[in-house]
Amino acid sequence: MRCNAWFWIVAVLHLRHFVLSDFATPPLPVLPIPSESQLKWHRRELIMFFHFGMNTFTDSEWGTGEESPSLFDPANLNAGQWMDAAEAVGASLVILTAKHHDGFCLWPSRYTDHSVEKSPWKGGKGDVVREFVNAASARRIDVGLYLSPWDRHEKTYGQEVEYNEFYMAQLHELLAKYGSISEIWFDGAKGANATKMNYYFKNWFETVKQLQSSINIFSDAGPDVRWVGDEMGAAGATCWSTVNRTLLRIGDASLESYLNTGDPHGTDWVPPECDVSIRPGWFWHKNQTAKSVSQLLNIYYNSVGRNCVLLLNVPPNRTGLVSSDDTQRLKDFRKAITSIFSADLAAGSKAKASSERGGRDGGFAASNVLDSDYQTYWAAAGDEQKHGHWIELALPKANTSFNLVRVQEAIALGQRIMEHEVYADKKLVAKGTTVGYKRLHRLREAVTAARVKIRITKSRGPPLLTAMGLHYDRFTKCSVEFNKV
Repeated sequence: MRCNAWFWIVAVLHLRHFVLSDFATPPLPVLPIPSESQLKWHRRELIMFFHFGMNTFTDSEWGTGEESPSLFDPANLNAGQWMDAAEAVGASLVILTAKHHDGFCLWPSRYTDHSVEKSPWKGGKGDVVREFVNAASARRIDVGLYLSPWDRHEKTYGQEVEYNEFYMAQLHELLAKYGSISEIWFDGAKGANATKMNYYFKNWFETVKQLQSSINIFSDAGPDVRWVGDEMGAAGATCWSTVNRTLLRIGDASLESYLNTGDPHGTDWVPPECDVSIRPGWFWHKNQTAKSVSQLLNIYYNSVGRNCVLLLNVPPNRTGLVSSDDTQRLKDFRKAITSIFSADLAAGSKAKASSERGGRDGGFAASNVLDSDYQTYWAAAGDEQKHGHWIELALPKANTSFNLVRVQEAIALGQRIMEHEVYADKKLVAKGTTVGYKRLHRLREAVTAARVKIRITKSRGPPLLTAMGLHYDRFTKCSVEFNKV
């Protein structure tokens, strides 16, 4: 009996080894790859900007720096109500203009008298940044801050060392006294006749990482997130998360096209953020109204649907509240997004592919694109198909109608797909270049099909797809042939 028991123990251990050995190892990454904080940023998809400050009270976009702090008096300021707006649209990160170009600080900075401390608001005892951070924390929403490099009030502006010391002192105040900050915003915006100033960006960036090690730094040149090259909320039809940072210069308008599309040969992972305002202006103006739901959805498709994060600005008004019309528009926008994407018409499909790394039981099966888990993915076996790799879904209903196709890469191992096509029952219905974190193809008209195939015709190494989905958008129409833009 004892001998028999040992036989079965050995047999089970051997079988366990045999079963485990069926799993294939993951493929090597295609460099560069994102950091953990960048991956978290990608998954946010939609975040919010709050432009609020002196410009709100002077009906301007760029202040002069000569405004009196006495103008700033938002009688009903309620940062919790701002977070209501953020929650309404599903934003997981909110960014505040702690200081805009006019130099007025929304916190009581010890390095300037041009701040809330000299305003009548709360008798000079108020701190908008503190209220903003506390309100976001109460809702478990992450926080970002914008600190304008161009300061039209500060007297040391133009004096290289003195102003850089001043700026870094304010940067230290914001990043050392207000808890965890997830994103810091730098830009190169300044007027054509502005005083010449050499910013010590390298010093600033290293100080930021010292004070907040997991923060993402945004600027025209990254290092973690880059500007998309426009303020319309639109990425290029081709959009790489990769660039060569050595080619980038903050504030250089000649690089906007490069920023918009990225670089397939880029050595640095610096994905684009698409900033746009819900109104025509960045700050609140009485005579302006919010974009329509249809306009916002188009922006969503051209940003989130092109491998970007959408940064949507919603400016509070002079009372210190987000206008009720804007909040309602955000709710309607989120309702439309939920309506479109809550139902995945590909759910329950059967998936097959040109090849699967390690075979059907190797851990990288085609069916992984349907499991709603971004940590699993379909991996092709290699570069074996002269006609390209493909993955096909046999839909649960033979007469499924859809007008939106979703494709997502496993970007933790790099961005790979360079060209791809979408077929419905063997008919070409869409084609494009890059995919990245997410690609959304809007079709010219609804398609009824039993099978949908994605063919990858050009790729940097074997493609890795983490998700495919089919949806129906009843809110907008796409008139562009093959969804090329």
